[in-house]
Amino acid sequence: MAPAIVIIDMRFLVNLLEILLPFFYFCTIWAYAKAFFSNLKVAERWSGRFLLSTLLVHTMYIVLRSVEFQHPPITSIFEILSLIAFTVLVVYTYIELRTKNLSTGYFILMLPFFFQLVSSLFIKEVPEIPPMLRSNLLGFHVLSALLGYGALTISAVYGFLYMMLYHDIKSKEFSVIYKRLPNLEVLERMSFTATVFGFVLLTIAIVVGTIWLPRVLDTRSFADPKLLGTFIIWLIYAGGLVGKKLAGLHGRRMVVLSMFGFALAMFSLTIVNMFFSGFHKFY
Repeated sequence: MAPAIVIIDMRFLVNLLEILLPFFYFCTIWAYAKAFFSNLKVAERWSGRFLLSTLLVHTMYIVLRSVEFQHPPITSIFEILSLIAFTVLVVYTYIELRTKNLSTGYFILMLPFFFQLVSSLFIKEVPEIPPMLRSNLLGFHVLSALLGYGALTISAVYGFLYMMLYHDIKSKEFSVIYKRLPNLEVLERMSFTATVFGFVLLTIAIVVGTIWLPRVLDTRSFADPKLLGTFIIWLIYAGGLVGKKLAGLHGRRMVVLSMFGFALAMFSLTIVNMFFSGFHKFY
C-alpha cells in the first residue's frame, strides 16, 4: 500500500500561526519574567530557547503569509503591527546574542507581544491591493525602515531602564530594578548598540526609498512631511553618533537624545503618516 500523502493547506497554516504566535510570545515573556523577578535558573535556561522558537515561528509566518497572499505584509495596519513585532524581536535577539545579557528581555518583549496580539485578533485579508504594494523592493524598503525603528524602540527602552536605575542609585532605593538590571555602563552600551543598528537600517531604508519612489510615482515630492520627518530623525541620530565619537557624548545626555529621537520617530510613524503624508498612506 502506498504511503498516504498529507497536504497542508497554506492558508490554514497561516491562520494557525496567527493564533499560535501570541502564545509563543506569552511563554517567552513568562520565562524572562521568572528569570528577572524570581531569579530562577531554569527560567534563564529556557528563556533563550523560547526566544529562538518564537523568532522561528514568526519568520515562518511572515514568509508563508507573503507567499500565500503574493505581497509583502504591509497592506494593512494589522500586517504592519505584526511586522513591527517581528522587527523588534529580531533586533532584540541580535542584541542579546551579542551582549549575552538577558535581564532586559521582559521589558523589551512586552512590546512585540502586544503588537502581535492586536494583529492576530484583528488581521484580515485586504480585498483589493494596489499594484505598488506587491513590489518586493517596497517590501525591502518597509522592512528595513521597521527594523530600524524597532532598533530605535529598543534603544529608547534601554534608555528608560537607564533612567530608572539612575533614579534608584540617586535616591538610594535599591529595588529589584537595581538588583537585577545590568549597571549603567552596560545599559548605555546596549542602548548605543541598538541605536547604531537602527541608524544603519534607517539609512538603508532611505536609500532604497529614494530609488523606489521615482519608479512608481510620477507626482511625488521630496518635501513630503513624512520624508522630511524621517530625514530630521536621521540627522538627530547622526548628530548623536558623531557627538559620541568626536565630543565624548555619553551617559544621560546620550540616553535622553535616544529617547527624544524615538519620540519623534513614533510621531512620524503615527500622526505624520496618517494625517500629513501624501503617499505613505497605503492602507
